[in-house]
Amino acid sequence: MKLNHTEQTAKIFELINKGKDFKKLKPDNNERNSFTVPLKVSGYNELNLMVTELLKASIILLNKETRSMSVVKDDVNVMTLLEIALQLLPEEEMELLDDLHQFYLQSDK
Repeated sequence: MKLNHTEQTAKIFELINKGKDFKKLKPDNNERNSFTVPLKVSGYNELNLMVTELLKASIILLNKETRSMSVVKDDVNVMTLLEIALQLLPEEEMELLDDLHQFYLQSDK
């Protein structure tokens, strides 16, 4: 059954209005055509564990010997895992840790 022009237009507007339900991706104000995805973690320790597990999985998948023994049958895009891990690393917080470490070293004297 073909839709006439008015029905097509109404359907398009209906779909556009449904766009208000897209809540997972948040526009990135710093980059055009880029979005952020909120990720809930209980703290830096859980975040660190997530990054560690992504890196471990990537190492296993890049190793030909372990990959052949892996239960993963489908192709896994390791580059995607590594990109996620990279984006999850708390860079600014690491600078704070460096500052705190320097403070600790100086106070130890």
